[in-house]
Order: sequence, then structure tokens, then C-alpha cells
Amino acid sequence: MIDLHTHTNESDGTYTPAELIDAAVRVGLSALAITDHDTFAGYDQAAPIAGARGLELVCGIEVNTRTSHDQNGSERRWDVHLLGYFLREPPAISFREWLREVLESRRNRNAALVEKLQSMGVSIDLGEVEAIGRTLTGRPHFARVLVNKGYASSTDEAFRKYLGESAPGFVHRESPHTVMGIQQIEAGGGLPVLAHPVRLGIRDPKQEEELIGELRDAGLRGLEVYHSDHRPADVERYAALAKKLGLAVSGGSDFHGDAKPNISLGTGAHGNLSVPLKVLSDLKKRAVSPDLV
Repeated sequence: MIDLHTHTNESDGTYTPAELIDAAVRVGLSALAITDHDTFAGYDQAAPIAGARGLELVCGIEVNTRTSHDQNGSERRWDVHLLGYFLREPPAISFREWLREVLESRRNRNAALVEKLQSMGVSIDLGEVEAIGRTLTGRPHFARVLVNKGYASSTDEAFRKYLGESAPGFVHRESPHTVMGIQQIEAGGGLPVLAHPVRLGIRDPKQEEELIGELRDAGLRGLEVYHSDHRPADVERYAALAKKLGLAVSGGSDFHGDAKPNISLGTGAHGNLSVPLKVLSDLKKRAVSPDLV
């Protein structure tokens, strides 16, 4: 059993890199990928620990991007998460530098969000939010501060009253275009994979295939078929779509620790996940031979 989609507290998970390695060994994983959002900080810390424990650790990343697509004569926009797997060599220095630019854009948004919340009478500063969010501070960390300070009774209420897209405190963050994300991962030595495609929310299978096909034409190399959000019918559909479009298959739990308590490492949501080792071996072959179908 393997898990190729996990997060540490260097992004929006709650386990430290060392704790995540301990948990992976404890549940009997034969391979683990750390795919923190926009940072390799968790992987860098975990690599020597995994080596000492005899666990195969895959260097991964999850990059938040946005794309648009013409649907029935009108343009729709989607948040698209890309997984990048670095299976042949470490990420290029140029890719790490690009990630620093992405994180700086996030920090600028966070500073603007603090100003907006302060103008609404909320007592908050960026330092206290970054103390929770660390490398990757985002709206979930703002929500935790708002709950801790009594401005909201829950994360959902914090988003509804202050942070959500329709809330008065919302501040938009510019994400890279999905094609740029694909190109950056590829240029950095990685294999770009579309994460949890069900979250695109496209109900029409034909339109879903059109969008994923466009991303394939732009350089996308894989599709996350196995995921905690995917029902058996979703897994079947995405496996068939990956085969049809010549995309590699990937899969993982999207483990976040206590932040998503219903998702278990390796086995997903209530045991709905089991990613075979062959998935990783096929990804490695695809990384060496890009045209392999």
C-alpha cells in the first residue's frame, strides 16, 4: 500500500514531517509522497528521517492554479490543483525559486487580508496567523485565529462571515495559470498530475473530458484516479479517462492529520482507498519515458 498525496504542517496539515514518517511506517506504507502546497519544506525535513526508517519517500508538490474554459459560449473559471512528482532527480533550483515567488504572492494577499479584517474591527495581525500557518499561511489559518479569538464559533462560520468569496473580508489571491503551473513543474524536472479531478465540479462528462484533454495537450502527464473524495464510480470513470487520454494514473489520501480527521493515511475516508504499488512503478516509467501509455 502506498500514499502519494499527503500534507505536513509546513503547509496545511497538522503532522510534523517526522510525525508523518512515523505514521506511514506504523500503518505499513511501502512508499509515501509528501505533496505540501507550494513548498518542499516538509519533504526536505522528512527525507533523511524516511531514509533512516527504510521508507521510500517521493518528492512531491501541490501547486494551486486557476484556469478558464469556454462552456456553452460563456467562460468559466476553475481552481485547479496540480501535483508534481520528482521521480528522476531533485527539483531544479529554478523551480524552487518560482515557488518562492508564488509564496510571496500569497503573503502579499495575507497582508491585504489582515488590513481588511482590521478595518472591520477584527483584532488580528499577520504574525499570529503565520505562527499557525508557517510556510504556507492561508485562509484556514485565519479561520483558526478568528475562532480562537471568539469572532466565529467554527471554521465554517469564519468563512461565511469573514473569509469566503462572498464574505465582506474576502481578498482575492492571484494564482498562476494552470498551463504555467504544468510548464513550471515539467521544466523543474517533475511529472505534472491533475489532483482530485472530481473537485472541478464538472457534471457533464464530455465537458470534463474536454477540459482535461486541453490540459493534457498543454503538457499534463497524469490524473489522480484514486482519492479520498472519489467514489468507486469516480475511480472507474477517471481510470478509463486516463487510459483514453494517455495519462498516467496516480492516487493518494490527501491526508492532513487532525485538520481532516475523517481521512486516514493510506486508506482514505472510512477505508475507501487502496493505492497499489504498481501506480508508483508506472509513474516512474512515465517519468523516464514520457510517451509511454
